[in-house]
Amino acid sequence: MKILLENIKELIQVREIAPNKVSGVEMNELPSIKNAWLFLENGIISDFGKMKDLKDIQASETIDCTGKIVLPTWCDSHTHIVYAGNREQEFVDRINGHSYQEIADNGGGILNSAKKLQAISQEDLLVQSATRLQEVMQLGTGAIEIKSGYGLTTEAELKMLRVAKQLEEIFPITVKTTFLGAHAVPSEYKDNKQGYIDLICTEMLPKVAEENLADYVDIFCEKGYFTVEDTHQLLSEAKKYNLIPKIHVNQFNAIGGIAAGVEHHALSVDHLEVLNPEDIEVLKGSVTMPVALPSCSYFLSIPYTPGRELIDAGLPLALATDFNPGSTPSGNMNFVVATACIKMKLTPEEAINAATINGAYAMGISDTHGSITKGKSASVIITKKIPSYGYLPYAFGSNLIDSVIINGELI
Repeated sequence: MKILLENIKELIQVREIAPNKVSGVEMNELPSIKNAWLFLENGIISDFGKMKDLKDIQASETIDCTGKIVLPTWCDSHTHIVYAGNREQEFVDRINGHSYQEIADNGGGILNSAKKLQAISQEDLLVQSATRLQEVMQLGTGAIEIKSGYGLTTEAELKMLRVAKQLEEIFPITVKTTFLGAHAVPSEYKDNKQGYIDLICTEMLPKVAEENLADYVDIFCEKGYFTVEDTHQLLSEAKKYNLIPKIHVNQFNAIGGIAAGVEHHALSVDHLEVLNPEDIEVLKGSVTMPVALPSCSYFLSIPYTPGRELIDAGLPLALATDFNPGSTPSGNMNFVVATACIKMKLTPEEAINAATINGAYAMGISDTHGSITKGKSASVIITKKIPSYGYLPYAFGSNLIDSVIINGELI
């Protein structure tokens, strides 16, 4: 398939040689070409330039982008999109004054999702998850990370990861998978957390590795879930299977989990709604990407990740949805970008960088996604006619996407 996009009002995130990530003041730079063309050939970006320099190109399809902006598809590096059912009653319970922690202590939260996940067939789980994935693709997500963590038994965790792998086979989107068996302690291990950690290390991890089901390993390092010591134990064991860490950390409390992640060369540390100066210092000079999940803060009415403080400290920042049934039942990266600008005080340039090039880094696909660069995936968003890219976060309640191309396929 050869697709020519012409008369593009502005082609943004154009990088002849793309860095793996952008940090600090670099995040406010968003290179672009006005009145541009873009040629997508055999699933990759083949060429681009100014309209005045457009050569004779034989395309199987030509799309007129007059008045429209073209940018790379969103890279959503943190989702739990494979899950069963919903948790709308907990949403109502929170409105009526119950906290997230109270709901979890009473058998809700992750344990509620685990009960539903364990009962559903792999076939039905695939159908539910495919519907969600199709929705986010239409919303501009062209690469996605999918975590397990709602199984909490060996077979249910494997079922989740198998479904994630099936999704990548069915749809053109790039999928990275993460084993998150340490998402919560199952009720049957309530008084024997170490017994559950041993199950993860001696049974779950080997089987995940045997079937090659995961790229990454994750743990919820938080009071009431897993400690820093638990984190060290799991990540040390996962290293034997070449699983790179990505950690849920500092959502409600700062307990030293970020330092643990950096020590284990975690690809990303995610949430970070609560940060202290020591956390910021330990991230400096590391390979670890801080990831903010602003729609989770919006839905739970908890503090937002201090993204402005992280960037001003010279650090990089990525944005992701945290799409899950309990704390973020939405995979809309457009809303995430807008919320980062509105609530976290990021500029549109910073937010778009965080959701594209830095999002790609946070899921290990910098070489193929995140920018308009020759040889990268032909995955782009074509907006409707809008005045500027700043209009994307400004008009946060409008669907401003005209069409989406993912790996060379028009969605």
